[in-house]
Amino acid sequence: MIAALGIGAQWLAWRWKVPAIVLLLLSGVLIGPVTGVLDPRSVFGELLEPLIAVAVAMILFEGGLTLNLTRLKGAELAVKRLVFFGGPLVWLLATLSGHYIGGLTWASASVLGGILIVTGPTVIIPLLRQASLKRRPGEILRWEAILNDPVGALAAVLAFELAIVLNSSHSLSMTLGHMALGIAVASAVGLATAWGLIRAIKGGHIPEFLKVPVIIFFVMATYALPNALLHESGLLAVTVMGVVIGNSSLSSLDEIRRFKENITVLLVSGVFILLAAQVDLGTLATLTTREILFVAVVLLLVRPLAVFISLIKVDLPFGEKLMVGWIGPRGVVAVAIAGLFGARLVDIGIEDAALLSPLAFAIVAVTVLLHGFSLQPLARRFNLQSTDTKGLLIIGANPFTVALAEAIQSTGRPVLIADRNYNHLRQVRGRDIPTYYGEVLTEEAELTLEFSRFDSMVALTDNDDYNALLCMHYAPEFGHHQVYRFAPGGGAGGDHLEQTLGGRFFAKELDFEQATNYIREGWCVRLTRLSESYSFEDYRRDNPDARVISTYDEDGEVRVMHKDESFDAGDGETLLALVPDDTHRDKAERHARRQEQQPTDVSVDDGAHDDNDGDSRGNTTPGREPPEQG
Repeated sequence: MIAALGIGAQWLAWRWKVPAIVLLLLSGVLIGPVTGVLDPRSVFGELLEPLIAVAVAMILFEGGLTLNLTRLKGAELAVKRLVFFGGPLVWLLATLSGHYIGGLTWASASVLGGILIVTGPTVIIPLLRQASLKRRPGEILRWEAILNDPVGALAAVLAFELAIVLNSSHSLSMTLGHMALGIAVASAVGLATAWGLIRAIKGGHIPEFLKVPVIIFFVMATYALPNALLHESGLLAVTVMGVVIGNSSLSSLDEIRRFKENITVLLVSGVFILLAAQVDLGTLATLTTREILFVAVVLLLVRPLAVFISLIKVDLPFGEKLMVGWIGPRGVVAVAIAGLFGARLVDIGIEDAALLSPLAFAIVAVTVLLHGFSLQPLARRFNLQSTDTKGLLIIGANPFTVALAEAIQSTGRPVLIADRNYNHLRQVRGRDIPTYYGEVLTEEAELTLEFSRFDSMVALTDNDDYNALLCMHYAPEFGHHQVYRFAPGGGAGGDHLEQTLGGRFFAKELDFEQATNYIREGWCVRLTRLSESYSFEDYRRDNPDARVISTYDEDGEVRVMHKDESFDAGDGETLLALVPDDTHRDKAERHARRQEQQPTDVSVDDGAHDDNDGDSRGNTTPGREPPEQG
């Protein structure tokens, strides 16, 4: 049931274009406190906390894998400020707000303040995936969320240990020494495990089929071992481990990263539903006005103020600073640590610590809802979204792709032509088509090109093997059903080649030689809108030789024609097709007909004035409304 709800919520969020975290939160609350269908503690018993702990460790490790240091170009100073200066500032401001506004004791307020440093990769990463932010603000939010997770956990641990010192006979110096030792051990364990795994994989000591299982085991071990010395220091260890492995040059790193990302989607879904299902709505209802005011202050004042102070003299536009200051949703780690430390503080006599869990969940719920629904509008307002309309990445510059790009751009969709041959790109220049010169399979291309602007890719070079390789490389990025290529020369690639090398055959097995020959012969890429008065059957009758490439419906959805597509199109759709340009032939035929009908003593012009009598492209049929064309 948990898996079905988690995956179902993610799928619905994708279909409805809403933040997935919001649906996960609602699903957990509905099956937990609202209906009572699921009580996680009665189902899992003592296994519940270890399960959530391991899931959080896996999520942080996967996040560390994605933190490539080379991607920090332009954002490095901002991330350092937010982690090393912004985090402690949030802790201080949240602690003061918790005590003076929320009415909490200093012990409870300081623990909660440390917890609120955490901005939650379990929430940020799905939001960034959906919002399609530009690279720099997206990377700032991603790095801050993942790096601040262990920082916030350790800050909460420090506050917790200090509370124990003040309520017991332990000395402060001994406690601080214990913490320093725990942090050092956690960092050393993370580095050592990462180094050992890298050496073992590069040396060929781990077979291919065991690489992911071995890494999963070491993630759990790396999390568990430091925790035996200092609570939650394992979060720091797995984050360090992930960052070190993610910045290594392992040949199988992409495969490992994709597998871990798939696991993380499932873990985030399950953990969020479990945590939401065990919320006590009765406790939330008991929150006083002071405590609700504290939640508002944390949301509207503490986070934005800390970010703006941290980013003073950092060269970022105001819109990006505002975006980073506002977007700070809390997630799984905040709720889990609040529940754990709150119960332990109550055990040593700090009664108001029972409010930590409901306060943390209230902050998580409010930030998830507000930030989830406001991220995209705010990004559009400050022009921080890569694009509202997803476009097409075309690899290969040639006469056909130039015509294709110009036609697609006329629909308002972004398009970019990339080629590793500078001479090929010369024919594109001066046509107002964005281009990229370089090898798109390199890391430099990943850093330079904003792939979030595109939802599909077509490999249309003159090299069939290279086209297949491009489809294999970009299939995980765009989806296997969203990468296309020319059919092998002669259009005789066969199903086996398509299935084994990836990528659908573009435009019903159109190959490079056919496409370029069509353009040389005067064919063009043309848009035609279908309507009730001009159906697809009418279009086919008027254009029997047309090679349909794709269709666009009124909502902007694109359907690319491929080998197995049994094609049909309805009213309101726009056809993009490669068609013969019959303009000159039509004019010559009309001129000849007029000459036959005119008396021999009447002079006849050359037909130049006749360009607009009907549709010069041959698509107007008597008795039917001419279609909209481009």
